[in-house]
Amino acid sequence: MTFLSLDEVEAVARRAHAGQLDKAGQPYAGHLEAVARGVAARGGSAEQIAAAWLHDAIEDDALSAQWLAAAPLSEHTKRLVLALTKRSGEEPRDYAARIAATPGASVIKEADMAHNADPERLAVLDPATRDRLTAKYARMRRLLREAGAEDSAG
Repeated sequence: MTFLSLDEVEAVARRAHAGQLDKAGQPYAGHLEAVARGVAARGGSAEQIAAAWLHDAIEDDALSAQWLAAAPLSEHTKRLVLALTKRSGEEPRDYAARIAATPGASVIKEADMAHNADPERLAVLDPATRDRLTAKYARMRRLLREAGAEDSAG
């Protein structure tokens, strides 16, 4: 099977999220691009970069799980996307454990949180939202560290 190139994955992600804005009111594709660049800067593989472009697509209903299952992507890329997809009602600890247990997913989540927590992005938000998100990202970092420590000890 021939897989989508990174340029093709980017195009799919941009189309899927067209018209969507982030919390700061910017086109959502800018967030996806920042996460993909962050993964690349952290030494991520092409599969991880592809997953970075798609990391919110299912969660945001921009693409379906059925689309992902049938997509011309490697099984590893698909596992990464699914690992990063929050499930309705899921506890943050369980989400962090799934990310930590999926090889290569943590670097994508790190890049995602780094962009989400960028002080310039947070500065345009109201103080209550900024404080809520800062606490949320700090908690997820802690949960990921704990989950990673548990995995390496077990």
